[in-house]
Amino acid sequence: MDYSLAGLLGAFVGTVLGVINYAAIIGVIMRQLRARNAANSDQQRVQFEHNMSWVRQTVLALDILIFASVGYWFGRTIGG
Repeated sequence: MDYSLAGLLGAFVGTVLGVINYAAIIGVIMRQLRARNAANSDQQRVQFEHNMSWVRQTVLALDILIFASVGYWFGRTIGG
């Protein structure tokens, strides 16, 4: 497979934008989920926090994957 420098630079920029996007939206998502949380016991709260950890990790992974892919495609399209 042939990788282009422009595509790799685009992927890097896309990854940076993905992390910035994550930082911008994760607070909003967490606030909304915490507002809907109906945990009454300590065990439910622990389970909720565990689930929130998975949500944060999933959002970060998807952001990086999508933004890096689009960045690579964009860099390769513009740079050749």
